[in-house]
Amino acid sequence: MVSRIIKKTPTKSIKDCRSRRRKRSPLKNNVAAASSLVIASINKSIFTCHRRLIKIFSKLTRISNTPNRRKGYQILKNKAEEDASDGPRKTLVFGNHLPPLELPEKRTIFLDLDETLVHSQSGLPPKKYDFIVRPTIDGEVMNFYVLKRPGVDELLEKLGEKFEIVVFTAGLREYASLVLDRLDKKGMISHRLYRDSCKEIDGKFVKDLSDLGRDLKRVVIVDDNPNAYFLQPENAIPMPPFIDDLADGELENLIEFFEGCDSFKDMRDAVKHYQAKGSYKQSDI
Repeated sequence: MVSRIIKKTPTKSIKDCRSRRRKRSPLKNNVAAASSLVIASINKSIFTCHRRLIKIFSKLTRISNTPNRRKGYQILKNKAEEDASDGPRKTLVFGNHLPPLELPEKRTIFLDLDETLVHSQSGLPPKKYDFIVRPTIDGEVMNFYVLKRPGVDELLEKLGEKFEIVVFTAGLREYASLVLDRLDKKGMISHRLYRDSCKEIDGKFVKDLSDLGRDLKRVVIVDDNPNAYFLQPENAIPMPPFIDDLADGELENLIEFFEGCDSFKDMRDAVKHYQAKGSYKQSDI
């Protein structure tokens, strides 16, 4: 309903104004009413489209950060560069401490998932894949085709008894938990940490090992993304990303490194030795 505000003027009384309103043409009233309906309909359509666009872009953003994120990492600044920057870095913390070790002498290996242990992709099925997982993300069921990196089964089986193995992924729990269920059938993985255990720094997901209740002298992180271990690079073994090379031997080298690192009291020294050699064998010690 269109309401009209009648103002008093020095030259017209309220009675005169009412008289003029009664004499207004019915055609003008109909035109005014029709215009109001059209405007209201347009406003409603614009509002509906706006809400739908927000929902679509929100879903695209979530999906773009799921397992298949990979190409072109933008490296985060180190602490010295940060101190020289214009202002403080914004950090959003989600992390939780791991439960205490049952055997304090055990060392901990933090393993990334995507492009380190497996490669997965959604959409059309690739030529090579080992299994499919179907997580529900934002209310939508998605298919992910997963290819295991050569040697991943041997890595988990050989190191699971000697080390505490923690898979630490920036992937969504809905997706990653299904992959790990298929990957770790023998229960060699002690704990699983997902995206909500990362810190978000400058829009990148960072795995802060100092916030997990483990002695940094006794931990190693294996990851293909340098942003992940940006806070503790001395604890990190960079891993070339795996896509579909079935002749890949990186995990075999990794097994040899971990089986022969007992002579190092500080795992950061073992990592330094590994990086200096390019690869690590027991005979190198």
